[in-house]
Amino acid sequence: MTQDDRNKLIQLVKRHNHLGISEQIDFQKFYLYSIIAHSTAIEGSTVTELEAQLLFDEGIGANKPMIEQLMNLDLKAAYEYGAKWIKQHAPITVEWLITLASKVMARTGGEYNSMAGSFSAARGDLRKLNVSAGLGGPSYLSYQKVPSRLAAFCEELNKRRMMIDPADIGAVYDLSFWAHYELVTIHPWADGNGRTARLLMNLLQMEHELLPVKVLKEDKAEYIRSLADSRHKDDVNIFLDCMTRLHIKHLRHDIDLYLKSTEEEMVDKTELKGEILRKWSIKPSLADKLADILLFMADKEDITTEALIRHFGFAPTTAKRYLRQLTEFGYLEPQGANKNRTYRKINISH
Repeated sequence: MTQDDRNKLIQLVKRHNHLGISEQIDFQKFYLYSIIAHSTAIEGSTVTELEAQLLFDEGIGANKPMIEQLMNLDLKAAYEYGAKWIKQHAPITVEWLITLASKVMARTGGEYNSMAGSFSAARGDLRKLNVSAGLGGPSYLSYQKVPSRLAAFCEELNKRRMMIDPADIGAVYDLSFWAHYELVTIHPWADGNGRTARLLMNLLQMEHELLPVKVLKEDKAEYIRSLADSRHKDDVNIFLDCMTRLHIKHLRHDIDLYLKSTEEEMVDKTELKGEILRKWSIKPSLADKLADILLFMADKEDITTEALIRHFGFAPTTAKRYLRQLTEFGYLEPQGANKNRTYRKINISH
């Protein structure tokens, strides 16, 4: 990446971390769901982010072809497997990449028969036939050369992983982009190369606690063109620059959305706190805490004492006192006996 883009990326990553965006409840989960939905969308899936969320969390299938839903479920399983494995910082081998690819293609991979023998995409088998990049497009590496080229890739990747400074944000992203490009250029499998390469890229970012890069379906044309141009001109920097620009764009978008929502929440809190103070003779500091709790409940039907303790760090007696006061003020209604008691919203409009 250019030095200018490197500086922009580093500044935005630090800004993202400083704002604590990744620390929001369920951010990591829904960010991952977004990565998965868009990665499969690039390969033709029409399952949306919301449909993927319902599929993953509730088991509710969308009115979409089953193969597209299975693509998403398989990729989710592959990400979960890879995210645990990469924390071991173990060497990446050909065998491990085959395992990774088998999880990506577990329920959608086909069986192939060629002059060189049969192989299965569902098992992550390396291809035994030649492929080209679309009708009339350039051919990828001959299948006979894939095993040795993949082994050399793993050797070089591990060497770079050993030498990298984890604190060098730009270098870690560069390494992950390079690995993506090299793997998809080798094209080891008959199917699933793009998903597996993007997965490997994200895992190398996760290895050093960096926010994984998303390639949105809206980015598809630019993303594919950068891969083609890099191959045609034999210049990996074209792809690295493209991925850097995309990540910069997405980080800015996330930061802008967060700042906007924070500003709106501050307005809501000010109005809600004012309402509480107008209706009840309590200290402003107490009204501030009660307003925080009501805003925390804005997207929830009910709440427990334990939830307040976990989220705000209140002592149990303090959490119970706040809930009791909100009940007395008419905002909450207790449900159930003491041991299993929850508090349901009555009115938090202002």
